[in-house]
Amino acid sequence: MARFTGRTAIVTGAAQGIGEAYARALAAEGANVVVADIDAELGEQVAKQIVADGGVASFTSVDVSDPASAEALAASTVETYGGIDHVVNNAAIYGGMKLDLLLTVPWDYYKKFMSVNLDGALNVTRAVWPYMTKNGGSIVNQSSTAAWLYSGFYGLAKVGINGLTQQLAVELGGSNIRINAIAPGPIDTEATRTTTPANMVADMVKQLPLERMGTPDDLVGMCLFLLSDEAAWVTGQIFNVDGGQVIRS
Repeated sequence: MARFTGRTAIVTGAAQGIGEAYARALAAEGANVVVADIDAELGEQVAKQIVADGGVASFTSVDVSDPASAEALAASTVETYGGIDHVVNNAAIYGGMKLDLLLTVPWDYYKKFMSVNLDGALNVTRAVWPYMTKNGGSIVNQSSTAAWLYSGFYGLAKVGINGLTQQLAVELGGSNIRINAIAPGPIDTEATRTTTPANMVADMVKQLPLERMGTPDDLVGMCLFLLSDEAAWVTGQIFNVDGGQVIRS
């Protein structure tokens, strides 16, 4: 299948982990992919590998917490590829993040964390929206099952992502732009391995009906579906891809 041939997709936080998997999958299905990340070295490597594998990709440096940087990302994408059709708001502070309480986390760290993990998705959406209004398109935000479980300020940011997704669905609908979110359960990435203690991960896995950690590839199918025309009447939704971690009625 080549559901995205002739279309352009921005994936933020695409230099490694889940974002890299999304970028590679979009390129494999024909998209022109902008690998957007604050880590230039790793981001360049991902873009070059996509090209070596026969896809179309380029790297753009971005700090999603900075509206001007997000606007520059959108403008350079249009300059390079002629438009923007799809966006994945995946960038986040996660690997190596502080493990602290809402009551005690240093305020400056909390504000920086939220500026990336919550405001970043809004900054990028505000930046790309003017370029997407002519032809419409689709956006996927990266949430987490942490939104429904105790996870401190990380969970709070993901609650915000869910609310942002639902609110923007209304505002973007008139421009024929759809926006949904994916809420992964525990995913086996380098960031998870360096952030979450192994005993905590083991306890989470024991409680999963499917009894294993997820992988970035487990999320790819949902992301591609939500971005594609197959989901043409789906917007404002949050989809758990979590091995059964959270079951809601």
